Amino acid sequence: MGEIIGIVSGKGGVGKTTITACLGSALSYAGHRVLLCDGDFGLRDLDLVLGVANEIIYDALDASEDKDYMDDAVVSIAENLDFLPASQSARWEDIGRKKYKKLVRRLCEEYDYILIDCAPSLGMLTINALVAADAVIIPVPAAYLPVKGLVQLLKTISMVKRRLNRKLQIEGILITMADFRTNFAKDISAKLYEAYDSTIGIFKTYIPQSVRAAECGAEGISIYKHDPNGNAADAYHRLTLEVLSHEN
Repeated sequence: MGEIIGIVSGKGGVGKTTITACLGSALSYAGHRVLLCDGDFGLRDLDLVLGVANEIIYDALDASEDKDYMDDAVVSIAENLDFLPASQSARWEDIGRKKYKKLVRRLCEEYDYILIDCAPSLGMLTINALVAADAVIIPVPAAYLPVKGLVQLLKTISMVKRRLNRKLQIEGILITMADFRTNFAKDISAKLYEAYDSTIGIFKTYIPQSVRAAECGAEGISIYKHDPNGNAADAYHRLTLEVLSHEN
């Protein structure tokens, strides 16, 4: 059975979708079979980042009992890398936790890793993803407001673990959009380490502020093709090694 990892944040603009795409690509390059799952039924940004915005989107949730139909919903992105788009028609209030979990768990039989790009809120879509997940990665930019919002997100994860998914673990907090040339970013990161590293864990790797990574999202191409020798690609390679090391 594969591991399901949710990339989760209580707000947008933290690099969550880019992290999902880049980490998934790196894991697939390392020889693992990976499925990227768009858990945001409103924005569906992962479609754009992966360059499949014009693909036919199937309502996989409505077809979760029909394996042939569900297989049709999965889009092949590259070798070892597939994508399950968000439902085109389902409203969030129609999606039950058990149904979403059943769909994702069924797909676990075919993949080593399933990465869910969670919705940028703490609503039912995110709760559904947390119930289905084995672990979560929490991206936090080195800035004041996202760090402040981390407290509520951790409370939500704790509630889900206590009431709905006792197996849920926090893989780690991932510092993103970091520009350590500034004292402000250094100070924020130091406070994160002081508050959370000993209890929750913070990835040693941080994701730098990168124009090249932003270009990838806009153009729907992999960072490993667009700028393979850049700082962002190197950071995602090191992040992937950390994620894999957690499995040992």
